[in-house]
Amino acid sequence: MMNSRFFTIPLDTNKIISNKEHATCDMKESIAHFIHLITTAYFGECTFDDTFGCSIWDVDFDNLTSTNKIKTFITDSLFDSIKRHEKRLTQIDVHVVIKQAEIKTSTASNIIKKKVSIKVLGKVKKTDEDFLYNEFFYIGPLSY
Repeated sequence: MMNSRFFTIPLDTNKIISNKEHATCDMKESIAHFIHLITTAYFGECTFDDTFGCSIWDVDFDNLTSTNKIKTFITDSLFDSIKRHEKRLTQIDVHVVIKQAEIKTSTASNIIKKKVSIKVLGKVKKTDEDFLYNEFFYIGPLSY
């Protein structure tokens, strides 16, 4: 395993510019943080790169499109974005599962949302180690 250290998120820019020690993580955790940034950013949010992000935001309130089409749309978008922006991974494979989920609230009524489960598999280029990332979101509106 490599000894390289990477900054954790959220970045504490005050520590960085004042040359103080910032929390760090290993490469796999850094890749996971970066994939999280990709999944939670919408296209165009990053002013220096309109291609950074994914299409989850485009289907956030879509109740008319079939679940299968939404799944394919999100899978393709995530795969393309991760392949384009996360250069430390190879052999990338993205799996998306969408299910209805009942969410308990503090009131007597519960709400129904679509749960989007994401699994990203790959190989870390520098170490040839297997990589696995799991995350889930609820859409309509997006929350995690």
